[in-house]
Amino acid sequence: MNTLLSYLENHHLIWRGRHPHGAADTQSSGYAVLDEYLQGGFPRHDVIEIDSPCGIGELRLLLPYLQQQETPRLLVFIAPPGLLSAELLLAAGIDLQQVLVLQPESDKDALWAAEQCLKSGSSHGVVMWHRQLDVHQLKRLQLAAQEGRASLFLFRTAQRIKVSLPVALSLQLRPHAQGLRVRINKRRGGWAEQPFTLDMSSHWPELACAPVPDNLLYLPVARAI
Repeated sequence: MNTLLSYLENHHLIWRGRHPHGAADTQSSGYAVLDEYLQGGFPRHDVIEIDSPCGIGELRLLLPYLQQQETPRLLVFIAPPGLLSAELLLAAGIDLQQVLVLQPESDKDALWAAEQCLKSGSSHGVVMWHRQLDVHQLKRLQLAAQEGRASLFLFRTAQRIKVSLPVALSLQLRPHAQGLRVRINKRRGGWAEQPFTLDMSSHWPELACAPVPDNLLYLPVARAI
């Protein structure tokens, strides 16, 4: 039994409520509230799954983290569903000369590209949009991330998540007037959390809606004759 449990733990197929080996290797997400919920930040050199609708400002969640790197390495975007804003990346302090955008012809090619970018050591972060992965494919990506000391952020949507993957961290994002509504579905060494609001208005005030007072009454507007 102990041998079986050790095998499952070593292959990240089960999680303990509390991590038995002390603090995990994390790096600040750039948001104090999120770091508190994650007990330090995003796990480094691993796979992070994000369930998010497209176009709700989901990339803003990653920008403060992606701009943190000790030595210049590539930031790779694989199969983004739309055009990336160079102005947004530049304003976040990301060197556009270190940004690579790939549009593979198939899901298989996207997985191959992600694995090569991760394990090459030339990338510090890979952001990929993908429809469906199997566990054995995820394991290859996890090993590649550890080998190349890079992080993989995997965007998927709820309609396409059919299999729960043994990732280091799984987040769910939903839109919110002040930024994003975040739920931690699971994280290694911890439990799922209740949803909370990640206020991004101080980072991007022009994209935040003005808060509506709770006691504001609805008054009908008279129609002009």
